[in-house]
Formats: sequence, structure tokens, C-alpha cells
Amino acid sequence: MKTILYLTDLYYKANGRKYYEEDLFITDRLRAHFNILIGHPQQAIRFLEHSDLVVFRNTGPVIGYQEYFQKFLEAVKDHEVKTFNSFDGKADIKGKQYLIDLTKNGFPVIPTINSAEAIDQLGHCDKYVLKLKNGADSIGMKILNKKDLLKSDLENKLIQPFIDFKYEVSFYYLNDEFQYALYAPDKAKRWELTEYEASEQDLDFAEKFISWNGIQQGITRVDACRQPDGSLLLVELEDLNPFLSIDLLNAEKREEFINALIHSLKKII
Repeated sequence: MKTILYLTDLYYKANGRKYYEEDLFITDRLRAHFNILIGHPQQAIRFLEHSDLVVFRNTGPVIGYQEYFQKFLEAVKDHEVKTFNSFDGKADIKGKQYLIDLTKNGFPVIPTINSAEAIDQLGHCDKYVLKLKNGADSIGMKILNKKDLLKSDLENKLIQPFIDFKYEVSFYYLNDEFQYALYAPDKAKRWELTEYEASEQDLDFAEKFISWNGIQQGITRVDACRQPDGSLLLVELEDLNPFLSIDLLNAEKREEFINALIHSLKKII
């Protein structure tokens, strides 16, 4: 059997999510088809030569080990190791600059700027959201009024209007194929998710970003918010290590997803 190096941080504490449960479930299913090495993301380089494929999963925000992650990317390239996700995306794997780029190009995304001089582009706002340009998992995020925002250090930050949305919804894709959708009916409880029946219009929205990103292989989560007028805006495009929440799926959908994942990994190696 081929060998997979499955990278995860089983001890990372995330609000509303249990990384270890999800990854232990997935690796238990994979081991019938592959030899599985479970490794920590900050100890990955030494095991690359023993692996046919690296599966980069619930590793936590790479902002906590950015220097090692860059060395890891270089080692993957030098050793010509296949990875899942592939590291050719243009979204969260490269930070949040893509939100500014998508805004400029007229995509349906929460309007995003990175300077006080451009703040009028956001229109009138009572509150603003300030985010780290290389942030993840809400690390460093602040909600500020305009006065406090303009007094803040805006270097390497993003500015967005604070939007009073109805709910958040996420669309999960394996490669470029839609798998399932989940949403948080109570917007104050982001990770209390339930299954969501995606409409044709919803998928048209999500697939704009899947097509734009164009990763070769991997799992992508399209996070969006539903506005009061019914339209969707992109919150973020997670193309590095999206949490899957597969424990919330019904048994049939969960089985379909796992089988599709196994098939995809076999096809790569």
C-alpha cells in the first residue's frame, strides 16, 4: 500500500470544533486503503521522504509557525512530494490579500480595503471589522467604530464593514465538485451548524470562487453570509486546511464524502 503522511495538530483547541475527533475518524477510514503516518505540522519535513502523499488537514493557523511552514513548502517542492490540498491556491493559503483583489474585481465578497484613505469606498458604517492580513481563526480580529479604527495601527491589516447578516453558510468542495453545505441558523453561535440544502443559485455563487481559485486538488470551504435581501457575500475562501464538520452530516452523506475522498487520494498516488 502507498503511504500517506497525514498532518494534524490533535491538541489544538478551537472554539466549537474538535480537531482530534475529525482526524481520528478520517484516518481510521483511510487506513484500510493506505499506510498512515500521523504527524504534527511542525515535524513534517523529516518524514517527507517516507511518504507518497502529504495530506494537510486540521493543523491550526500557520501564523503560529509561519517560518517552519515556509521551509515545509520549500521542502515539498524540492522533494517533488504530492500534497492534498495542493499548495497552488490563491485564497487563504496566501493570506487575506485575495479579499482586496476580489473586491476590486467586482466579486460578491464583503467589501475589503487595507488603508484609511480608501475607507469611503465602504460607505457609511457604524462599525468596522479589523483583521490581520495573514490571520486565521479570528486571531487578532477587532470590531471598532470609525474614530477608533482611524487611530489604530493599520499596517498588514484588512478593513471591512460590520455587516448585519442573517446567517453564515459554508459550501464544501472536493476538488471542483460540490459535496455538502452547512449553516449556522443562529449567527451568534458560529459553530453550531446544521445541514443546509443548497439551491442552484447558492451553488452558482460558490462555484464562482472555486473556478477563480482553481486549485489542482483538495478540499475547499466557501464561507458566506446571507444578507437581509437574500443575496450572499463571501466571508472567506478556505483552501488550505478547512475544518469539515463531517460529524454533523447524516450517515449517508458522510459515507458518500469519505468514499469520494478515498477515491480522490487513490487517484493522486
